[in-house]
Amino acid sequence: MRIAVYARPTPDNQPDYLRLLHKQLSPHGVNLVVYEPYYQWLRQTYNFEIELPVFTSEFVQDASVEMVISFGGDGTMLETLKFVRKSMVPVLGVNTGRLGFLASVAKQDLEEVTGKILERKFELDKRSVLELVKGQELFGGLPYALNEITVHKKDSSSMISIDAFVDNEFLNSYWADGLIVSTATGSTAYSLSCGGPIIIPGSGNFCITPIAPHNLNVRPIVLGNNHELTLMVKGRAQEFMVSLDSRNAVIDNTRKLIVKRADFTFNLLKLEGISFFNTLRNKLLWGLDKRN
Repeated sequence: MRIAVYARPTPDNQPDYLRLLHKQLSPHGVNLVVYEPYYQWLRQTYNFEIELPVFTSEFVQDASVEMVISFGGDGTMLETLKFVRKSMVPVLGVNTGRLGFLASVAKQDLEEVTGKILERKFELDKRSVLELVKGQELFGGLPYALNEITVHKKDSSSMISIDAFVDNEFLNSYWADGLIVSTATGSTAYSLSCGGPIIIPGSGNFCITPIAPHNLNVRPIVLGNNHELTLMVKGRAQEFMVSLDSRNAVIDNTRKLIVKRADFTFNLLKLEGISFFNTLRNKLLWGLDKRN
């Protein structure tokens, strides 16, 4: 069994985490392969002493890789999509960052987690992925987003107008700073901060959420993720931005964008004792009584 380890080269992702993984897993025949920029940073910064193989972007071609462990926050988890792609290799997130909706395993629980991995005490949490069908050439062969696809103005100029069509039927013209098309996974991210609803993973929906709409009666709308959405952008400026999670590209006002659900899922590893509702309560501090 091989496990790929992905992390950004930042001080939050100290070498002790990788040492612990190696110590706990290697006696049981589990081999680690580490993201090369992170591994080289560990060697240069901390004189990391364990010899391990590395990967850049092609580990999914190796069928022996059974899972990915991501050290970091939710942003780091989103970046693993470019490695697993359609292989659907499951990803486990260890939160060394801040909020951690996706990276739901606390770093202090890492030793306990390795035991659950060896005993296979986990299940797959299959999350829908958005695909930019028309306009995909803007993103170099990776036209996918786990959280959201967003169209927004490029600078601080006046608002833009976005014509939205659902299965070629006109929905609305959104006069706003932008428009978010989010998955259920992304409903607790950018969409939530713009007033969108929380959508339960697995519900088969995505949400269209305007960003600072001019008309206050224009509200977010939830659609079944079997629909195809077409977006056409207009405005005084000639260029606009389209974002797939944290990746951006510039488009002009002649561009038509078509968004649909991808034909594969992003598989999260969900360990025993962790649930979406527990995460909501813990991360959003629901039910916290500050009077005590």
